[in-house]
Amino acid sequence: MTIIAPRSRNREIPPATPPSRPVLEGRTVTLTPLLPSHAPQLFPLLNNDTPEQKALWTYIPDGPYDTLEHLTSDLSAKSASRDPLFFAILDNRSNERRPVGYIALMAISVEHRRLEIGHVMFSKALQKTTGATETVFLLMKYAFDTLGFRRVEWKCNNQNEGSRRAALRLGFQYEGLFRQHMVVKGKNRDTAWFSVVDGEWRESVKEVLETWLDEGNFSADGRQIRGVEEVREKVRLRIKDDLKELELLRREMAA
Repeated sequence: MTIIAPRSRNREIPPATPPSRPVLEGRTVTLTPLLPSHAPQLFPLLNNDTPEQKALWTYIPDGPYDTLEHLTSDLSAKSASRDPLFFAILDNRSNERRPVGYIALMAISVEHRRLEIGHVMFSKALQKTTGATETVFLLMKYAFDTLGFRRVEWKCNNQNEGSRRAALRLGFQYEGLFRQHMVVKGKNRDTAWFSVVDGEWRESVKEVLETWLDEGNFSADGRQIRGVEEVREKVRLRIKDDLKELELLRREMAA
């Protein structure tokens, strides 16, 4: 039985540790600092040669990129940034661990112990794969378990249905809509806000994602055995049983 002890809201809260530029190793992907040298392999996946690739940039403030030189220049600026802090996403399944996208930690506040996962650029080679889920999991684990942040945010254009679905699937809670929040590429953006806080991470979100990502949850051809929602329900029932057991112990002690 695992019980998460409540934390006092009156205690002094120290700042989180600022994120650095680590290499985060997963089973299907590795996150490494984004570099201009990633551009040649990323360009064929992210240029606007096809309608599908051009559509990748619909809700992203930059791009699309017509030339390799343009992308290289932009990645050079991104690699020098500390906030947002960019990571290249390397596909562990490929022989050369080729980059298949990038992502960032941003809006970093060590004082308030919160940050956001943003600038999510998943190429078609990464979308709807185990690696896409593991990418976000690795950043959440780094933020909560290594750096001591207490809140991780996810924000997206309210019209971006795929991003909204992904946030909920990953365990983020919907917090509301910021109407007329931004103008992006000349168009209005109403921003949907989501978050996971540290208590939710410890209680269930981490366990759900770790269990789903476990190699034993996939067949030899890479098909999932149990979906995320099925795993989440099993964890929910386990927590419910733990709370019942705790209540029985309390009653026995009070008798």
